[in-house]
Amino acid sequence: MRTPRVNCYFQIPTGTFRTISSRVKPRKTIMPSTDSDPEDAITKEEIAGTAPAPAAAGVSQDTKRNAFTELMSTKPKAAKSDEKEPPKKTLASTRSSHTRSFKERDGLGAYTHDPTSFPASRVIYHTADFVAINDMYPKSTVHTLLLPRSPRSRLHPFDAFEDADFLASVRAETAKLKRLVAKELQRRYGRYSAQDREREAVLNGDAGEGEGEELPKGRDWESELLVGVHAHPSMNDLHVHVLSPDMISSCMRHRKHYNSFNTPFLIDVADFPLAEDDPRRHPGRAGFINKDLVCWRCGRDFGNRFKQLKDHLEEEFEEWKKE
Repeated sequence: MRTPRVNCYFQIPTGTFRTISSRVKPRKTIMPSTDSDPEDAITKEEIAGTAPAPAAAGVSQDTKRNAFTELMSTKPKAAKSDEKEPPKKTLASTRSSHTRSFKERDGLGAYTHDPTSFPASRVIYHTADFVAINDMYPKSTVHTLLLPRSPRSRLHPFDAFEDADFLASVRAETAKLKRLVAKELQRRYGRYSAQDREREAVLNGDAGEGEGEELPKGRDWESELLVGVHAHPSMNDLHVHVLSPDMISSCMRHRKHYNSFNTPFLIDVADFPLAEDDPRRHPGRAGFINKDLVCWRCGRDFGNRFKQLKDHLEEEFEEWKKE
């Protein structure tokens, strides 16, 4: 039987629509409806964009600096203790008149439609094919999203990644974002890390750099990142999470928040395409979100004691930075 020809409509940065005629397979995976779903990894308020969000923090433009620029720059000044915390925002309050039509589960479409309408603190970078943003509701100290600007981004990841070319492009761009997130972690926490001690000494002028020698690379922060898509995405636009493993954030408030990144519910893009019998295709049946809370660093099982886990994660965070 011939595969039906389908017209795919997608929005491009100019705000117009174009039609792409292509042969695609019938959609196999159903995306969530606008109603609350027990398999969602985020709350109804986060989906609607009405939950208060912390002051923008994540990958900054400064992380694109090369080692030479870092070496020549001055040391960062300590924040003044009397500085007031910026008021918390909702997703709706950050949108321009051109992007307010992207609501609830379609909210991420605002970024791919018009990334220039958002501040640099939210949009890290954008190209014709991708937009990288700092998550509005981060679950770790650095939590970013990679958003493809493609007709396939409206498909469930299981279906979208059956296209080998699309999957290859997402993998390549994810690798780029991973480098930026790793650089941000090194910029923030390198001063505390034993593995970054030599590098920090050179940056701070406490140790000389031999002529022709490269700046010590230090700790491999990139290898410690959490990377992937959720087996049951809560938002309709395909997005890849790239975040630090610490799980320290005021937005990390529920068991499902934690387990969505610390169980097979998070699927690395390197694992695609999935086999037909892969249990991650059925996250509800596997019960990933409702599993016991287990510390990502030491493996201690907290059962359903979320508050105790949160307190414990603060301690682990300090030790993790020192590694």
